[in-house]
This record gives sequence, C-alpha cells and structure tokens, in this order.
Amino acid sequence: MRVLVLGSGGREHALARALHRDPAVTALHCAPGNPGTAEIADNHQLDPTDAVAVTELAGRLRADLVVAGPEAVLVAGVGDALRKAGFPCFGPDRAAARIEASKAFAKEIMAKAGVPTADARICETAAAADEALDSFGPPYVVKDDGLAAGKGVVVTGDRAAAHRHATSCERVVIEEFLDGPEVSLFALSDGQHAVPLLPAQDFKRAYDGNDGPNTGGMGAYTPLPWAPPGLVDEVMSTVIQPTVDEMRRREIPYVGVLYAGLALTSKGVRVVEFNARFGDPEAQVVLDRLATPLASLLQACAIGGLDPRFRPEWRPGAAVTVVLASEGYPSAPVKGDVITGLDEAAKVDGAYVLHAGTKLDADGRLVANGGRVLNVVGTGPDVPTARATAYEALSNITLRGSHHRTDIAAL
Repeated sequence: MRVLVLGSGGREHALARALHRDPAVTALHCAPGNPGTAEIADNHQLDPTDAVAVTELAGRLRADLVVAGPEAVLVAGVGDALRKAGFPCFGPDRAAARIEASKAFAKEIMAKAGVPTADARICETAAAADEALDSFGPPYVVKDDGLAAGKGVVVTGDRAAAHRHATSCERVVIEEFLDGPEVSLFALSDGQHAVPLLPAQDFKRAYDGNDGPNTGGMGAYTPLPWAPPGLVDEVMSTVIQPTVDEMRRREIPYVGVLYAGLALTSKGVRVVEFNARFGDPEAQVVLDRLATPLASLLQACAIGGLDPRFRPEWRPGAAVTVVLASEGYPSAPVKGDVITGLDEAAKVDGAYVLHAGTKLDADGRLVANGGRVLNVVGTGPDVPTARATAYEALSNITLRGSHHRTDIAAL
C-alpha cells in the first residue's frame, strides 16, 4: 500500500511512525512532513491545504491512501478533491469537518442527535455575550466559533477577561462550565459505523498545575487507570454513533477520526468539543500503543466496510508524551533557535522523540520552527514508569528559552 500523510506536526510524525511499522505499507510519503518524518518517509514540499497540488502529488505517487492530518487541510476541502479524483482519503469532507470548524454547528448536531453536552448560547454581539456570561456565571467558558489551533477557548473566573475574548471574536459559543476530569476518545468511522481507540488525557494549559493560557496541548498519556469501567462503550453508544448517524442522515457522512473531548461530570459524561482529526498530542500516545496495523484500519474507513464489531488490539503498558515548547509559546513563539541532544534522548530505553515544529536551517542544523517543537515520548509497563522515561529523555534536550510542564501524567 502506498500512503501519503498530509501535515507537518507531531501528530503527523506519530501517524507516519505507526504506518512505517505496518508491513502492508510499501511506500510512505509526507507532505510537507518535517525533519523527523524525513527519516522514515519521503517528504514533499507543498502546501497541504492546496487541493490541486495535493491531488496532483497523489496522482504522481499512485497513492492507495491519503491520510489528512491537521484540521486546516480538511476545512480547505482537500478530502473532497481527492475523492473526486478517485483517491481514498482518511478524513472528512469540508461539510463534515464543520463539526470542528464551527462549534455552533457541533452544538446543533449534538442537539439533534441527543448527545449530552453543556448548555450553551451562540453570541454575535457584545450585548448577547454579556447576557450569556451573566446567565451562566463563573467559571466562564468562551469559545471562538471558528478554528483557532486549540487556543480559541478561554476558561476563567475573570469576567472582564471573558468579555474581552468574547468581543474579540466574530462569533462565540458561551456555555456552562463542566466539572470533572477530561478525557479524549478517538473513534474511526467509515460514515456508517465507528470503532473506538484507547481513551487518553491531555493537558491544555501552558504551565504546571493547569495554570496559564490554553494551548494546543502540552502533553498526554494513556491508558487511564482511573477511568470508570464501561466508559468507552457508553461514549460509543451515547456520543459517537448518534453523531455519525446524524451526519449520515444529513447526507454529509463522516469519514475519518471523530475526536470527542469529554468531561466526566458529577451528572455524567458530557461532550466538551468535537474535533475532525486525531488530537495532538493524544495521538502520539494512543498510536504508540496500537498493535493492530494502522493502514488497513484507515483504508477501511476511507473506502467503506469498517466492521463495527472490530476492536483494535493494543500493546500492554503505557505511553506518556511531554511537549517541549519554544520561548514565548503560546502567544508569540520564538523560531530559529538550535535544538541539541536528540541523539542522547533517543538512547534512553523506552523513549523516542517526535518532531512537531522543527526544520533544518541553511547550515543543516535542527532549529525550532513553531510553538510546540518536540514531543518526547516515554513508554513502560505502567504510567509512572513511562512518565519517568519521558522526562529522563527530555532532560537531554537543549533549546534556548524553551519550556515544558513538569506534571504531565502525575497521577
């Protein structure tokens, strides 16, 4: 199978790594990829949101499967163009990707499907936003309706800060605060059926103790030893399948991975958000544990015929990833600083490094090229061991001004 992965981040490196170990994959390509994917795949420099360029590349490569990584690719309609040209694509069309591109649309889908979620109001004026803030009270939850790379949500007890965020957005969703721990669950769908992957937990806040601004994610781990039994089956029956059914009823079948961000509240499971792609950095740990070959799973979604009774097999043990972020992230990340110590990090037993925001400079040196620069993954027989491995590997890496959380997966 010839596979093309679209994107350049840590999620795409994790996808490429999982596909690389699948014996069915005979040729692996990334567009544009990064210095990490270049070690296991052929990189092609193009804009992955350019549907024409991507379709032409898929034709030259005679791709049997195209895997869309980031949400921007999906919202740009690249999946639509690929399918029209006859290429199997793992990732929803533009219309179905609205479940992430518009939080208001996601709320509409959930209401029609009977999916449990937070009460919310959609606001397009400052007056409407103020009324909603007063109605729900603190902690205030204000979400930019559109895509914001994981940084469009403000959760705060400061009403003035909530008001500022609401009025800085063209359209916002203001909703009730959901108590309880958060869980991420991915489900693979062929537009009719869906199968679950392992649940994981990520850490959105920039600093230790869940302090600081929201980010795209500063770390993640799986499995979740504290998760209630039966959680996955409950989410599949009350959240995932009803959503897939509603999308199909609207004749916008959902093909790809449906990411459900969940809160385990005192009143039960509630959906915080949907994403139309693998979460980043949760994908890094979930894909690490996957024992079932990935390519055939994704292709079954892309061409139809996913067996709803199928359950992927998982490697025993745990995985933890810690994000190394550049100076100034998330507000104003600094680029261009040299990264060293990756070879030493990779020598730590049970650890490896995924590239997220890196590039090679004119002198061939590895430098930071984004806010989240590296994902350092540790594995082991349990979460504490995997966590210790990840932090030991991370201690070998140097990037001027960088920062990371020290409490990822601290159970």
